[in-house]
Amino acid sequence: MLHRVAEDSRLGNFTAKTLAEALEKIPDAPDSWMRFIGFGAEELCFTYRQLYAEAKLRAAHLTNFGLNKGDRLVLMTSEAHEFVMSFLGCVMAGIIPAPISPPMMAKGSETLAPAAARIVQDAQAKVLLTTEASKPFAEQILERANGETRLLTMETAFAEPAPPFDPPSIHPEDICFLQYTSGSTTLPRGVMVSHANLMANMRGFMGGRGMNPGSEDVGVSWLPLYHDMGLIGFILGPLVYIGPVVVLATSSFARDPRIWLKTLHKYRGTITYAPNFAYAQVVKRLRDSDLENLDLSCVRIAGCGAEPIQAATLRSFAERLAPAGFRAEAFLPSYGMAESTLAITLHTPGAPIRTEFINAEELKLGKAVPATDDNGREFVSCGFPLADHQLAIVNEDGEKLPEREVGEIVFSGPSVTKGYFQNTEATAATWRNGCLHTGDLGYLADGQLFVCGRSKELIIIRGANYYPQDIEWTVRDLPGIKRGNVVAFSIQDGTDERLVIIAEADSREDAEILRQTIRVKIMEAVGLEVFRVVLAPGGTLQRTTSGKLQRRKMKQLFEQGEIAEL
Repeated sequence: MLHRVAEDSRLGNFTAKTLAEALEKIPDAPDSWMRFIGFGAEELCFTYRQLYAEAKLRAAHLTNFGLNKGDRLVLMTSEAHEFVMSFLGCVMAGIIPAPISPPMMAKGSETLAPAAARIVQDAQAKVLLTTEASKPFAEQILERANGETRLLTMETAFAEPAPPFDPPSIHPEDICFLQYTSGSTTLPRGVMVSHANLMANMRGFMGGRGMNPGSEDVGVSWLPLYHDMGLIGFILGPLVYIGPVVVLATSSFARDPRIWLKTLHKYRGTITYAPNFAYAQVVKRLRDSDLENLDLSCVRIAGCGAEPIQAATLRSFAERLAPAGFRAEAFLPSYGMAESTLAITLHTPGAPIRTEFINAEELKLGKAVPATDDNGREFVSCGFPLADHQLAIVNEDGEKLPEREVGEIVFSGPSVTKGYFQNTEATAATWRNGCLHTGDLGYLADGQLFVCGRSKELIIIRGANYYPQDIEWTVRDLPGIKRGNVVAFSIQDGTDERLVIIAEADSREDAEILRQTIRVKIMEAVGLEVFRVVLAPGGTLQRTTSGKLQRRKMKQLFEQGEIAEL
């Protein structure tokens, strides 16, 4: 991401054992900065040394409020610069921050407030730190949490001159922050990311076998900072590797995805990242006139991760943006999860993406056999595991499988965290024998990882395996369906498993025709009979704060008869 100020400065941070140590080593360099662009296009720019100085003042204030090393603080703000300074202040004081989504990042407080309250309870937070603008919502959260968590706003907490600050000793195995997962279950799970985990992962994805940032690199990101990709990839990574990054308000991208491209053009951004859906949104919203005077030849890395990657999406983005100088070789498919700090595998930068068409019938049997016709399922390679880490594919008995056999993805190495905060049962189910069992299915080919889907979401009908994404993608673009708003899962009907489809429809007209069209399309594409097609109004499908469909939650609501139908 980043601008290499000087090789010795970069290497000094590269060898730091903790984030706190890396912050202490930040040089006073005017050309290493972080620029924050708000929802109204207002801009604030700070050098890294200025961010460090303000974070140190906030650390002193937080310590003065009675917070000690190891105490938890829930951090909630949509103001990116306030988030960064407060997060780093916690780190310097040894306080463990737990970032959560601010209210404007969700459709409504009906689902966000209860989830946030559960995080406050789970973290046993002493403080919820927010802004005056979000104070009413924070009060709702604490009312639901029914605890003794104190509410502080940044405008008042940091207004007075800071008291003296005596920083505590920070060790590599200390917890740096809690990353609450955005999975499909209702119970929050706070991943304990240690300083050692964080530094190891950043060395992996930003080192010589990773993105390997150089002197001309500039990062551009709109990703939310309460998730690991935005926080680690575009805030903490740049701070350690010393270089400029432009941070757009996430709400700006949500309002108009094209602002992402304009920012890359304006600041000559070379490294950026986004989930698959973001690339699709850009293509959907882009007009021919937007390509005029747009130059994306500067983009060296356009990462893609956080959700299943569709080759067709990347191809359509590359084709649409080719007139603006975008190169398909810039794509960097990757795979990771919070439980491994962030990254697990990365595509080789600068190399064309690799895809494979796999025989659908063999895939049902757990074999990744290349297809000999056009009816195979296309997978995108997510690249090789990080340096100094190990990856394997195992069967249900934990036995290592050879290449081209589908099984669970298992990861080990210094990036693998120690588990979920005060949740021994969930930790024991996911971390076994020093390895992270991801719950994802995949296969290896020539050492590269191809991800198939979630094992717990796998649809098994008459002994054959079906991936919900395949079924959803089959019908997601049908006229009458809100694009992409389709979820597929199976239910138990007596002794049989049956397929259910829930789709958000545009109108009530011709509902029965649309139901039949969906049934026929799925039968033609995957050979499955649909047991129920539920056409629901917009806003029915529940998603995580990172935009992932909550298939298990929707299945639960369906079985409870709580889905409204047109």
